[in-house]
Amino acid sequence: MPFVENQGAKIYWEQQGQGAPILLIMGLGWTSDLWFRSRPVLAERYRTILFDNRGVGRSDVPPGPYSIAQMASDAAAVLDAARVDSAHIFGVSMGGMIAQEFALQYPKRVRSLILGCTAPGGAEAVRAEPEVLQILMLRGVDPETAAKAISPFIYHAATPAERIEEDMVLRRKWFPTADAYFAQLQGIMAWEAYGRLPQISAHTLVIHGDSDQLVPTANAQLIAARIPGAKLVIIPHAGHILATDQQEAVNHAVLDFLAAQANRQQPMRG
Repeated sequence: MPFVENQGAKIYWEQQGQGAPILLIMGLGWTSDLWFRSRPVLAERYRTILFDNRGVGRSDVPPGPYSIAQMASDAAAVLDAARVDSAHIFGVSMGGMIAQEFALQYPKRVRSLILGCTAPGGAEAVRAEPEVLQILMLRGVDPETAAKAISPFIYHAATPAERIEEDMVLRRKWFPTADAYFAQLQGIMAWEAYGRLPQISAHTLVIHGDSDQLVPTANAQLIAARIPGAKLVIIPHAGHILATDQQEAVNHAVLDFLAAQANRQQPMRG
């Protein structure tokens, strides 16, 4: 299994598919395995590169907290290990925050930017309701209990239970330790990009569910308004876990956006 060392941690990464590279960045406490609803579709046309953020899965669990900038540096190290100069960057939830930071820190390495179910950080970000935040901050409970407690607030009410269980099967394999989970969460809470978003020059897709209770949909509107030329897509009947709630709609929107980038990059014919 490939690993890369960066800032005191060994980071697990892997790749699949051929074509233009796309780096996939997962969210809080979840491993790269949870890209299973999007990756096979993307890998048919693109070279998909994914990794476990520090603290989860097969990556090391160094002492925290882990800053978002540090995790963006991990992402850059993964691209170095894959010998990729620039890639499409697709992050969801905390991964979307890492993707924003990556675009700010490494602008020349971003072919395009896809920000899913994420927020801009800082005082301007729209917070979840207190009962949701309380569950997110639960301490002293086992991971299974915590996962079940947050589940009604991250999936759409109409999503079949068996689809949610498919996610849980993978999550159970790699539940993070409490220390690692809160090391990532501390990074989220300390991070802000709202004031810097106008600096992002990459073509950007902001995609969000219309019923997201964990990261309210207004955050997508904030981000799209701050990044010049960003495209905003709101997915109907979708909560926070977009790809589980509305897999086909999400994959369609992402593939359409990526295809548009390919067309834009083709040389003009005289």
